[in-house]
Amino acid sequence: MTPMSTDENTPPEPTPPTEPAGVEPASIEQTGRQRLAEGLWPPRVSRAQLIVALLLFVLGLGLAIQVRHNSDSSALRGARQEDLVRILDELDGRTKRLEDEKQKLEDQRKELESSSNQADEARKQTIEKERQLGILAGTVAAQGPGITLKVTDAKGQVQSDKLLDTLQELRAAGAEAIQINGVRIVASSYFSDEGGGVAIDGKKITQPYEFRVIGKPQDLEPALNIPGGVIQTLEKEQATATVARSAKIVVDALRPAKQPDYARSSSS
Repeated sequence: MTPMSTDENTPPEPTPPTEPAGVEPASIEQTGRQRLAEGLWPPRVSRAQLIVALLLFVLGLGLAIQVRHNSDSSALRGARQEDLVRILDELDGRTKRLEDEKQKLEDQRKELESSSNQADEARKQTIEKERQLGILAGTVAAQGPGITLKVTDAKGQVQSDKLLDTLQELRAAGAEAIQINGVRIVASSYFSDEGGGVAIDGKKITQPYEFRVIGKPQDLEPALNIPGGVIQTLEKEQATATVARSAKIVVDALRPAKQPDYARSSSS
């Protein structure tokens, strides 16, 4: 027998795998990405997941709106320091007046409860209340401490809106009775520009504009002189404004009592 050669006993070497013909590695990688994309889209979302996502969206939208509202709605955020001081003074004054009114009402209640003759006490309080309402309505004259404000407008720059602002400032400071150039100011009074001047309730007034104001002088004068207040505003219009305190201011211009056409007392 012929012995086998060494080459015949050696096992054949393995052949390395070959890539399919015509297929590039980049193409295989691209195909994998495509399969991943196909697995993610379209998303397979359950009903519970959809509801949770919707609730989170609504919650986020509500928080965003609330934050924006809080940022934009504060009118005091961009106010000047003098405006903040004026607003704080007005609030302090109104609070004090409300506390005083509350104390007066409580005193009246105690007097009615403790008086031996409640009918006489009630009659006295009714007369006093009628007098107070007459002052507010302008049907009776009034006197008391207060201030006199005189506005001289040489160039005619002060119009009705400036006088109205002055009136509102005085009311906010606690003015109880006001008269301007012989015209009694009441709740229904109005200002208008007329013929190069100013009219109150249809009656034209000429300068200097003189305010007679009954109230606490210690509250009225500072309210006009605060930074950014009435005096500075009038001075910007090149007008001159002077304030004088007085222990006795007389407001004697009267308004006729107006009978209501439709309103009647509910007790009648």
